[in-house]
Amino acid sequence: MVSKLSIVLLLGALADVWAAELYTDKYDNIDIDEILNNDRMYKNYFNCVMGNGKCTPDGLELKAKIPEALQTECAKCSDKQKKGAEKVLRFIINQKKDDYKLLEEKFDPEGVYRKKYEAQKKLAEEGKPIEY
Repeated sequence: MVSKLSIVLLLGALADVWAAELYTDKYDNIDIDEILNNDRMYKNYFNCVMGNGKCTPDGLELKAKIPEALQTECAKCSDKQKKGAEKVLRFIINQKKDDYKLLEEKFDPEGVYRKKYEAQKKLAEEGKPIEY
């Protein structure tokens, strides 16, 4: 007979495994609007991600996770991280078109993800919510 304690321990272990599969939430409280609305801060983060400048710890984390997040459609992102990614993507698509092209060249030179995310890009351009 399986004891209640065994079930509780199993559920706890499963919760730990599930939580370990998400990206860290250590930087989730960074003010994205402040970064996007401050050209100097935006450029610093953009240059970090592009490999053209110094990175803050959160910038390094972002830079390291972008390729995997693209491949997995942000499967390890929390809801808050997905909303933040949508906000940043929408901003870059609509306000920094040249930067968007540079990001595509760096992270999608073969055009693999361009096709995959074309619908999301169109929604962002139209001001509609991006679907994951």
